[in-house]
Amino acid sequence: MSLSLTVPSDLTPEECQELENIRRRKQELLADIQLDLVGGEQLQPGMELGDFSCPFQLKPFYYFLFDAQSCFMSCRKNMQRNKQVAMGRKKFNMDPKKGIQFLIENDLLKNTCEDIAQFLYKGEGLNKTAIGDYLGERDEFNIQVLHAFVELHEFTDLNLVQALRQFLWSFRLPGEAQKIDRMMEAFAQRYCQCNPGVFQSTDTCYVLSFAIIMLNTSLHNPNVKDKPTAERFIAMNRGINDGGDLPEELLRNLYESIKNEPFKIPEDDGNDLTHTFFNPDREGWLLKLGGRVKTWKRRWFILTDNCLYYFEYTTDKEPRGIIPLENLSIREVEDSKKPNCFELYIPDNKDQVIKACKTEADGRVVEGNHTVYRISAPTPEEKEEWIKCIKAAISRDPFYEMLAARKKKVSSTKRH
Repeated sequence: MSLSLTVPSDLTPEECQELENIRRRKQELLADIQLDLVGGEQLQPGMELGDFSCPFQLKPFYYFLFDAQSCFMSCRKNMQRNKQVAMGRKKFNMDPKKGIQFLIENDLLKNTCEDIAQFLYKGEGLNKTAIGDYLGERDEFNIQVLHAFVELHEFTDLNLVQALRQFLWSFRLPGEAQKIDRMMEAFAQRYCQCNPGVFQSTDTCYVLSFAIIMLNTSLHNPNVKDKPTAERFIAMNRGINDGGDLPEELLRNLYESIKNEPFKIPEDDGNDLTHTFFNPDREGWLLKLGGRVKTWKRRWFILTDNCLYYFEYTTDKEPRGIIPLENLSIREVEDSKKPNCFELYIPDNKDQVIKACKTEADGRVVEGNHTVYRISAPTPEEKEEWIKCIKAAISRDPFYEMLAARKKKVSSTKRH
């Protein structure tokens, strides 16, 4: 049992000292062992433990010390691996695709959708917003990972709200409608697979899942004044079960579950704010021109529930300002100091102050003083996307068109 190991050349001074102490202690014990061997067999120069006829009769403590050097090297190897895994997680949180690529290249993760899904499902040290972004990508491999990830959830014998609670806790839904559509489609398929016969089709499960998410926002978002009743929730979901109605008792139970306990939204990173900002239409960094003092300030904007919220930091739990979009319009503008600008304004009322509020540095909430809100996006593409999303938010509720199309599909099934 030779202990001659290859010693890495990059040991730190502390590691070198620790290894030297182990070697010195080993030599001291070698000199003391003599009569502990069967039949008085003695250790000769150059001999190792494995050279004895009955080494198993040595005292366990001696074995421990003889193996200490290999233990040390093994622990160091594990420490280096753990450092690489930690680096991979950090890279993933900054850029999910690059993080996964780093882990694969360093043999810390297999390049299979099952192994990556397991890594995301465990979620140790991972930003749940980043998990959602990765799972929502339309790349074919990412879609395979998404389905493998959903397969790891067990929804058998859970009602739809219970299953959604479990699913939505494992990551954070991204803001893009197309990503949400793919993820909720995968969820609906898995739920129906685990609970056959509950719904006539996965489309029914999909539509009802979205209705529950929107109900959660309506009931628990303080900015929504007109809270839906159970009767309205039931009426909203008529005809979605392949043209038929779901049992009223089922819908009423789902309503009461959400009313009594809102969804718990992951809050492990800067983008996870509160349930008020669950499922935003869009979010990101923009520059905003001040009202009285005409300086540009970088703010984190969130578009949701027909309002535009802005924050000083992504970690803030309360917005610095709220701009209701009702009765506003949006237009592109040229600015000599900033590129990619657009404005929110009141049509036909040039000098009227927009109804909005903001929080002063001392914590006071005051009315806004903008007749227009001028905003600069980082790129022309982002400017176009923000304008498109804000226009849609002004004219409709989030996901309305997507849900309307799906409802039309399930309602027409019975007629055909």
